[in-house]
Amino acid sequence: MCGIVAYIGKKEAYPILIKGLQRLEYRGYDSAGVALLSNGNLNLYKKQGKVANLEAFTVGKDVSGYAGIAHTRWATHGEPNDKNAHPHYSESEEIAIIHNGIIENYDVLKEELKSRGFVFKSDTDTEVLVHLIEDIQKKEGVKLAEAVRLALLNVTGAYAIVVLSKNAPNTLVAARKSSPLVVGIGKEGDFYLASDATPIIEYTNRVVYLEDEEIAVVDLNEGFRLWNIQDEEKTPYIQELEMKLEALEKGGYEHFMLKEIHEQPRSIYDCFRGRLNAKEGWVELGGIKEFEQKIVNAQRIVMVACGTSWHACLVGEYLFEDLARINVEVEYASEFRYRNPVINEGDIVIAVSQSGETADTLAALELAKSKGATILGVCNVVGSSISRITHAGSYTHAGPEIGVASTKAFTAQVTVLTLMALAIAHKKGTITETKFHSMLTELEAIPAKVSEVLLANDKIKEIALQYKDATNALYLGRGSSFPVALEGALKLKEISYIHAEGYPAAEMKHGPIALIDEEMPVFVVATAGTSYEKVVSNIQEVKARKGKIIAIVTEGDQQVKNMADAVIEIPATDEHLVPLLATVPFQLLSYHIAVMRGCNVDQPRNLAKSVTVE
Repeated sequence: MCGIVAYIGKKEAYPILIKGLQRLEYRGYDSAGVALLSNGNLNLYKKQGKVANLEAFTVGKDVSGYAGIAHTRWATHGEPNDKNAHPHYSESEEIAIIHNGIIENYDVLKEELKSRGFVFKSDTDTEVLVHLIEDIQKKEGVKLAEAVRLALLNVTGAYAIVVLSKNAPNTLVAARKSSPLVVGIGKEGDFYLASDATPIIEYTNRVVYLEDEEIAVVDLNEGFRLWNIQDEEKTPYIQELEMKLEALEKGGYEHFMLKEIHEQPRSIYDCFRGRLNAKEGWVELGGIKEFEQKIVNAQRIVMVACGTSWHACLVGEYLFEDLARINVEVEYASEFRYRNPVINEGDIVIAVSQSGETADTLAALELAKSKGATILGVCNVVGSSISRITHAGSYTHAGPEIGVASTKAFTAQVTVLTLMALAIAHKKGTITETKFHSMLTELEAIPAKVSEVLLANDKIKEIALQYKDATNALYLGRGSSFPVALEGALKLKEISYIHAEGYPAAEMKHGPIALIDEEMPVFVVATAGTSYEKVVSNIQEVKARKGKIIAIVTEGDQQVKNMADAVIEIPATDEHLVPLLATVPFQLLSYHIAVMRGCNVDQPRNLAKSVTVE
């Protein structure tokens, strides 16, 4: 959720912090704020709304200083307004704090502090923490870092925090638990801190990802120190980022979402580059190789995820069950952890997450790990929490995804799950050599075929114009195209605010068919395959009730074309790989409808990119 960024060094902090907030705004855009140390003063400015509002608010104000913290908010406690925006002052206004996460026992702590005379100026849980830090520092007579550590011993919940004090002008103190935080080590003795690496990469590629309950102190005189909440000193593990700065820019596209849709030929290729060779007939995922035999022997695979990643898991379920003949259960991570699930030592639990920081998915993994299951991860962000707590896993290599509505991350996840299913099926002997080689060849051809699909952009834009004012929509699919229908409906809901639902095509007659009339657009995946004739029957049922059919069909199809109000053709491919192609028109359709409706495509209301709170 919220994005935090901080800097201390020899440069002016404000420009660095503002640019960092702009890069992190996809994590939350309810409000933004900055606190700066300047000539012995701790100046704090914050404003409801986007970072641009904060920039306008600070015009003419003192924004000088070489140390500062900044925050862009996705509201949890307290409505989005100026007073609840971060940073928050301590009572003396000598300390300021920024926070991503939720302090679950804030109400108990708040009542205790209020009974001792503390006055609260916001409705947030965060303000409790900064008052507690100052209270401890004054009572115990300790340095800022020790006051932070002692305060956190009293806290239940999730946090990534950075603390700045006018009485320690050369120091920033940071800590994390269940919310991501990375420290960048500059070339000039300066330091950068942020929720993820996107604000840091412009200045340095040397970073340290904090682990749970670690506390970092960056000091212009003493350098970087790291220890845990139990007061045990740690040795920082410095990594080098491979991220490119240009990946964080729009590259001439109007929106990040459109850029990321068009990056899919490259991102899918990057997913399987070096992992398969159709000519030589092999597929290999180095990240899980050590655990391949465990997966082969498994009686059950449990996939856990949220949102778009959950839809990718549903595609994975079809792939693993059909190709590798292993029973798969797909679980919402948020439900899985709270229903006392049956997990056995022989189970394989695969977590799928774009950010690798999804709070519910992390909690589900911890639960599965405690029960002896082998836990694997599929995520996009190197060094993320999921990549660190799993036994093994595979990165998607999709590159940074800035648009809140996931696009290339979905197809990348499906690509990696396809590679996994093929590798296990081949090792297990549940797929013929002919089928195996055929699928490798088809998978290698997918990037070029996605490029072909993208050429239909203008036609899709015409369809979008026709249905942009719809108030409801249905998406239908069968087999592995059912998750495509779910994902298509989610994209339309997320960015255009049109109510949409995805269904297995055969389930339509068990309820949703009651909604169909001449105003209802019904988007159907009707590609060639084992369920084709059944889908045609479902289309006829919609047409009999005067519904509007927009169908995704295999190139050259005539039967559906003669029935539908509009068709979008995609190249022929193996039935198992259709989701990688059929998803793309739905992404473009949602994008164009949202633009036509005047919606904020990259930052849809109430949503944030990385859901790091429950």
